[in-house]
Amino acid sequence: MKENIKSRFLKYVSIDTQSDDSSDTFPSTSKQLVMLKMLHDELISLGLENVSMDENGYVMGTLPANNGKSGPAIGFVAHVDTSPDMPGNDIKPRVVENYDGGDILLNEELKLVLSPNDFPEMKQYIGQTLIVTDGTTLLGADDKAGVTEIMSALEYLTSHPEIKHGPVKVGFTPDEEIGRGVDHFDVQKFGADWAYTMDGGEIGELEFENFNAAYAKISIQGRNIHPGYAKGKMQNSLLMAMEFNALLPVFDRPEFTQDYEGFFHLMKMEGSVEKAAIQYIIRDHDRKLFEGRKETMKQCVDFMNVRYGEGCFTLEMKDQYFNMREKVEPEYHIVETARLAMVELGIKPKIKPIRGGTDGSRLSYMGLLCPNIFAGGHNFHGKFEFVPLESMEKATQVILKIVEMNG
Repeated sequence: MKENIKSRFLKYVSIDTQSDDSSDTFPSTSKQLVMLKMLHDELISLGLENVSMDENGYVMGTLPANNGKSGPAIGFVAHVDTSPDMPGNDIKPRVVENYDGGDILLNEELKLVLSPNDFPEMKQYIGQTLIVTDGTTLLGADDKAGVTEIMSALEYLTSHPEIKHGPVKVGFTPDEEIGRGVDHFDVQKFGADWAYTMDGGEIGELEFENFNAAYAKISIQGRNIHPGYAKGKMQNSLLMAMEFNALLPVFDRPEFTQDYEGFFHLMKMEGSVEKAAIQYIIRDHDRKLFEGRKETMKQCVDFMNVRYGEGCFTLEMKDQYFNMREKVEPEYHIVETARLAMVELGIKPKIKPIRGGTDGSRLSYMGLLCPNIFAGGHNFHGKFEFVPLESMEKATQVILKIVEMNG
């Protein structure tokens, strides 16, 4: 199984599927459709039923039950796109066999090293096979590791009919990395009673709660006057933006928070003396604290409008997704099923909150409860991304164990 997983993963990461948050099409890039069509054809070749790829690129299929009885249909979902944060084309992965616990030279020309001094979690994988980048692109384990694991599990199940199971639903989505992954996902068509996204990090991760999330953009109208004659007249919108940011709590920034702690994250600042704009994301696991953070943002805007004049600051704020715990917790048995599957495989479950969001968080509010299971990778979205082959193998086994438990 391990060699099949490796070859499949290397094939998938060779396909450029980067999404584009500046695009107004869906999917945001047509190149994602290349891989989605490949997966569609692979599902057909494996003998799945009701395989489809709709006009939005969503690929779905069903592995029928072979246990002679009716039971819940369990789904597995992964996204094909890679992050716009780092180049996702011309990926040249390197396979490091029997990792010795030391530094890995990613790129000699750039003098770029993947080191356990910077990423101590690497020490967990001594003796294993690590797949790394060449230091110029991301790897794409987020979430092509998840895609690989689902497809590998399906291949195993179709070639081992002696494993009795209920109906298994699979789905592959575009544009998760830019927050649009399930904008047009047809939950009813998918037909699962519940599902799991294979989109988590290191081995053992199991997540059923995530941030509540909002986006905020503040547009600032300044007043540009010749600097030699500006006294008492100029209002520098760039300095006004800096002043606004200083109103927010210093230690409520991503670099000072962890676990269940929320934050305001300044993502972008642009402009000139005359006009500027600043963009934030707002995050908190607790719904009440989340609403309080949004109120703080409004109060800061109101304060600055009193200081500089009504209309100088304009706030555009919208919710992005909510904590799926509210939906999943009443049906905690679906989390417990995944936990028990890991325990039976000798994997220590690490039940923890996601400091982000997944397709599963939105799907849970669309009627498809969808906790998140590890895909095995580390350092997503950057040149230091890596994935242990053994973690992908274990994730595949978790899928198989969940399916078997439903048999």
